[in-house]
Amino acid sequence: MRNVDIKKYKVLENVQLSSKPTLETFNESDKKLKKELEKIREELGDFQDTLYAHGKYSVLICLQGMDTAGKDSLIREIFKDFNARGVVVHSFKVPTELERKHDYLWRHYIALPAKGKFGVFNRTHYENVLVTRVHPEYIMGEHIPGIHSVDDIDDAFWAKRFEQINNFEKHIAENGTLIYKFYLHLSKEEQRQRLLRRLDLKEKNWKFSPGDLKERKLWDTYQECYEDAITKTSKKHAPWYVVPADNKKGARVIVASILLQELKKYKDIKEPELDDEIKANLKMYKTQLESE
Repeated sequence: MRNVDIKKYKVLENVQLSSKPTLETFNESDKKLKKELEKIREELGDFQDTLYAHGKYSVLICLQGMDTAGKDSLIREIFKDFNARGVVVHSFKVPTELERKHDYLWRHYIALPAKGKFGVFNRTHYENVLVTRVHPEYIMGEHIPGIHSVDDIDDAFWAKRFEQINNFEKHIAENGTLIYKFYLHLSKEEQRQRLLRRLDLKEKNWKFSPGDLKERKLWDTYQECYEDAITKTSKKHAPWYVVPADNKKGARVIVASILLQELKKYKDIKEPELDDEIKANLKMYKTQLESE
């Protein structure tokens, strides 16, 4: 089973996305990559069982990427061998009226995984420094004191928001949440091909929205915002990984392998031992059951 080189993908300093590859095939067929993923996700499923029994940590996986980057299918394929009760996926879309009545982190905080469980954020709290930064007019819907017009949303505003996100992640990390953030790095040409497939294949038509084309025109602006967000929020307790996403099966293997390697570092996560009294009486309990 492959252990990918984590250092290739982990962000340790200022990131420039244009210098990062968008394609990783490992020079293997899709069939071999699929088999490799099956082995890794089986181990991840076993780890989740142990995590649940241990009951002191939770795992938060954050997925970001441009439209068509493959987030949905990655979630489907990596977590197939998990106990359904052990992983909860949240897809954050446009905030509801109720969510707008709270601060922007509220809906993410209440969706955090309980101890013993995995939580997957498909689009995350980072939308609040990505989409809203590309479209600052969206901020006006948050009704923030002191923000009277788009002109009030300056560099200091975004610096404060990055600080708030860093504080949020530090707080939950210090209380037992293991955080792993993945940016699925897609090329503009591959996105074009995937959007065309959505139009060409009838069963995929429902995925297409004219809004995808409007956002595509802002590609360069989004890349700049992603670079800034990733650089300013990749921390030891909440690292970012930039994963080549032009090959979906390759991306899945990379993400799954990184997760398994990083989680195995927590040697204290193990099934709890039985109480000495119970352990000493196991034969007696077995005899009672066998004699019924």
